[in-house]
Amino acid sequence: MNTTSMPLTMLPAADLAWRALLDRASAPYRPAGRYAWQFARGKLGLDPVFRHLVEADLVPAGARVLDLGCGQGLLGSLLQACGPVRYTGIELLARDAGRARAALVTSGATIVCADVRTQDFPVSDTVVLLDVLHYLPAAAQEAVLARACAALAPGGRLLLRVGDAEAHWGYAFSRWVDRVVSRLRRGAPPVQGRPVSAWTERLCALGLQVEARPMSQGTLFANVLLVAQRREGAAA
Repeated sequence: MNTTSMPLTMLPAADLAWRALLDRASAPYRPAGRYAWQFARGKLGLDPVFRHLVEADLVPAGARVLDLGCGQGLLGSLLQACGPVRYTGIELLARDAGRARAALVTSGATIVCADVRTQDFPVSDTVVLLDVLHYLPAAAQEAVLARACAALAPGGRLLLRVGDAEAHWGYAFSRWVDRVVSRLRRGAPPVQGRPVSAWTERLCALGLQVEARPMSQGTLFANVLLVAQRREGAAA
């Protein structure tokens, strides 16, 4: 069902609640200008991973959340709109980190402008990596992923979204979009992708139980969300 053009009175309750949440999550970006607000609301509303994280309750209330490659802090704003969390975002680009700080200044969030390859990771209940690792060479991917898993508290959860390199057309489209966005933002281009099976195998080797969830609904991408859980009592 296409709900984008339906009158609000006809929308299901879940969609009304989601729209209200989007309003609250994007509001902190209004002071940065109309473009910043529209980007925040568009990204949060059109990218299926954000709604899934909320509706599947993958980030518990009050959790210590570490968002690696946090960009403008959109996930942090969304989570704070749902309820209190202890959010730390790490972002390499100073411009994006500055926007994240400005948007989340009243929430108590911590935004660090640093490289995830070298920055220390605090112990966290939830570690999030959305479309980040494929910008790193293979050796750096291994190191960051291992440190992210080690940062998980017992029972903690790693949320890793990746492009499935075996989904040929969708993955090729994803790579093309990533290159275009990298040029526009003057950031690093994508470097190294892997099949979902390889990501899953690596997370299992690091001691996590993994579930793969398709995360491209309504898009042309080949994205998959890997929900990886550290068992209670398991050593990091």
